[in-house]
Amino acid sequence: MKFEVRLENLGEGADEATVSFWYYDPGEEVSEGEDLAEIVTDKATFNVPAPVTGRLAEIVAKEGFAVKRGDLLGTIETKER
Repeated sequence: MKFEVRLENLGEGADEATVSFWYYDPGEEVSEGEDLAEIVTDKATFNVPAPVTGRLAEIVAKEGFAVKRGDLLGTIETKER
């Protein structure tokens, strides 16, 4: 089953952010709670944790891309069906 990783929180007053770094490449295994990506706003830098355990299937928001709250960052494929 594919699980969408979306940008849920940008912090107070931030409307847009930039994906600065992905800690994993597609195909690599990730565990729930591990940092997947680093996101930068004009006020703060924070990490997006993996919401589930599985394999990073796809990176949609590449490094350097601007993203907004709710945008799809990538997908994780889980072993659950």
